[in-house]
Amino acid sequence: MSFKTISTGTLMMVMATTASAEWSFNSGPNPNAFIQTGNMTLELQCDRIRFAPAGYEDSQDIVQKQGLSIRFLKNGTTEVGAFQVGAENADVQVVDNYPVEVSFNSQQDYGFVLDQLAANASVNLSMIDQDVSYGIFDLKGSSAAIRSLRSACDSGASQGASYEPPEGIVYCGGGAVERVIEPVILDNPDGEWDARVTVNGESIRAMTAYSYFGNYEPPAGFVVALLGEDRSEFLIFSEGSSNWLEYGDYRYDQCN
Repeated sequence: MSFKTISTGTLMMVMATTASAEWSFNSGPNPNAFIQTGNMTLELQCDRIRFAPAGYEDSQDIVQKQGLSIRFLKNGTTEVGAFQVGAENADVQVVDNYPVEVSFNSQQDYGFVLDQLAANASVNLSMIDQDVSYGIFDLKGSSAAIRSLRSACDSGASQGASYEPPEGIVYCGGGAVERVIEPVILDNPDGEWDARVTVNGESIRAMTAYSYFGNYEPPAGFVVALLGEDRSEFLIFSEGSSNWLEYGDYRYDQCN
């Protein structure tokens, strides 16, 4: 486990504005605890973190460095511990065109990170190699949100994995990361969420959009856009005997 304790040191860094907002918990198909401000989001899932910094260039920098320093502060300045994310203990990539996703190789490592987030006053997400901050988040209310997250994740794990046959068309493909995507339009919508999209076994809620984003004339074959609750966008097409889906910069063709 990558952990360091600084008993008396004061964090010296290029200070970022601390995100002042309330932590929330979402018990949906993919449970998550999150804090969101006008330009930054930190989301905790069952086995990973998603961080949307203020600028896309910060996302690129984190992935290029393949590292992120998660620094735990007991007050506004004093660092009491840190977890150094790197290629040896996690997978770091940009997802959905913008957020950085940190998937932990060890649940023990992630458990340590969650413990520290629940116990401290704020967290600084900074460069792996120097004291320059990408963003600082207030942790007030994080303990209750993380407790709910752990309960939901433990409940899901206890039910065990079960195979569900595809309910419709399944799309496969991608670039460096291969994906299997299964979108489903729901017969019984959950409020505004009238669709579900499963990507590599993980489901999110989505809403349908048939107008192709306002007044733009849709391209040939366009059927519907699915707008995920995590800000992802899936464009579904069908033309002749071909069915495909566009997600990010990649095309995914029907594979079932």
